[in-house]
Order: sequence, then C-alpha cells, then structure tokens
Amino acid sequence: MLELRDVTAGYVRKAPVFRGVSLTVRPGQAVGLLGPSGCGKSTLARVAALLHHPDAGTLVVDGTPVRRWRHRAPRAQRTAFGVVFQQARLSADPRLTLTDLIAEPLRATGRREGVGGRVAELAATVGLTADLLGRRPHEVSDGQLQRACLARALVLRPRWLVCDEMTAMLDASTTAALVRVVEDYRAETGAGLLAVGHDRVLLDRWCDRTVEWHTLTGTPTGTPTDTPTDTPMGTPTGP
Repeated sequence: MLELRDVTAGYVRKAPVFRGVSLTVRPGQAVGLLGPSGCGKSTLARVAALLHHPDAGTLVVDGTPVRRWRHRAPRAQRTAFGVVFQQARLSADPRLTLTDLIAEPLRATGRREGVGGRVAELAATVGLTADLLGRRPHEVSDGQLQRACLARALVLRPRWLVCDEMTAMLDASTTAALVRVVEDYRAETGAGLLAVGHDRVLLDRWCDRTVEWHTLTGTPTGTPTDTPTDTPMGTPTGP
C-alpha cells in the first residue's frame, strides 16, 4: 500500500505548497488526482515517488515508513517506483540515445545483464521502432520521446507507477496508446497507479477512483501554488 499521511510540503521554508494532505493507493488500484495546473498536485506526486522530502507527515510504502528520499532512500524503496512526467524533454538527458535512456535505470542499479533484450522488449511494448532507438531526444517527436520515458519507467518492473500529467502534451492517439501500455502492465503485475492530471474525463475512464485536489486540501481549485517539477533524471533509480 502507498500511504501519504498528513503530508505538508513545499520548496520554501515556512511557505508550504500544501498542508496536511492524506491519500492512499492500494496495490493494483488506479487513483486519479484531479486538479488545475499549479495547484500543488505535482508536488504531492513527487513526495509519493520519493523525489521530494516533505516538511512534515509520513509516507508509507508497502508497510514501511520512508525515512530518506531521492538517492538516499534504500534501493528497494527507490526502485519500487516508475515515474513519468508531463514534459519528456525536461526529464530526458539530451545526450542519450533512446536505447540508453530506456536502459538508464538498469545501468544505474548495476543490472547490466540482458539490457539489450529488455530495452528491445519495452521499445516494442510502447510502440518504438528499432530505427528510433539510436536517435537522441532532439531527433524524435514529443510523443516518441514520451514513449521512451514510459519504457524507462517500466524497465525495473516497479510496483508503483506515478504518471504526472503524462499525456497532457500528447495527441489523442498517443494518449490512448500510452494509457493502454500502463493498463496492460498493471494487469500483468498488479502494480498500483497514481495518475495526476486536470482532465476529468481521462482520469475517470482510466482510474478506479478520482480524487479532487480541493477535497484533500480544502483550498479553492484555482489557487496557483505549485512549481515546475520536471527535472532531468526524475525517476528515482540511482545506485
């Protein structure tokens, strides 16, 4: 189970983005978190994925409270998550080919055997053809790069997926394709999902339940409090 208990978090001391938020995602469950851009939901997603240390509150992953975040977190907790951000170009190293981008978490965690086969398998799963794998981010479309970022998020076979506005910048056909990949993976593995977005129709169709941000915080839905969160090496896969 993924549990956020009474979490307060922000980026400036004494000026939190939100206070006292609690949210639970059960194994195998898909939970949508609905809110307008800038409301704070991406910050909560980063806390849930061990990418941002909260100011207060508790995160519990599979029954174990989290004591450390980012690269300081235990590998077993860190690699339990696969994360996909909205802006693929800000979360992908521009120097890497798509092959290396997908394989990045495997190499970072010392899992070098079978890398080629795993990359090829996931590339086919997300709809990337072999001719694209040798290209760098600037040589592919936004949709193709987001497919590679999703493959990267799945490469370690995570138990929890966090999709933060994963499809917000994509066309309808690419959105449908990536959602289908996520759902096929969850059906196969029983992974839980936290899907963050502002499209109620998509979240309602995709998720088992949708939670509105203002019901968690008690703040007006139009209050802009969040900050940009797409950063290179966003997925917690370091050694």
